[in-house]
Amino acid sequence: MARGWESKSVEAQIEEAEERKRVSRGTELAAHEKELLRDLRVLQLSRTRVLHQIAEATHEGYREMMSRALADLDQKIAEMEKRLSLPPG
Repeated sequence: MARGWESKSVEAQIEEAEERKRVSRGTELAAHEKELLRDLRVLQLSRTRVLHQIAEATHEGYREMMSRALADLDQKIAEMEKRLSLPPG
């Protein structure tokens, strides 16, 4: 579990750096962009949780269900990053 929080911390730091770059270029984030960033962070947290659940799963059916959930989250994250013009990852 600690690894998940650690990677989330790194992700948050990267996103904050991206936000600072935008502000330093004189393009203040609009309210809707801030909301999209917050939603992206929620999706990334969910992805971390699902990865942990897949790693800990003992039943194949549950693992398959979580794998489908992971694919859905990955798609939503990619779409969100595209809307925010962030590099994938």
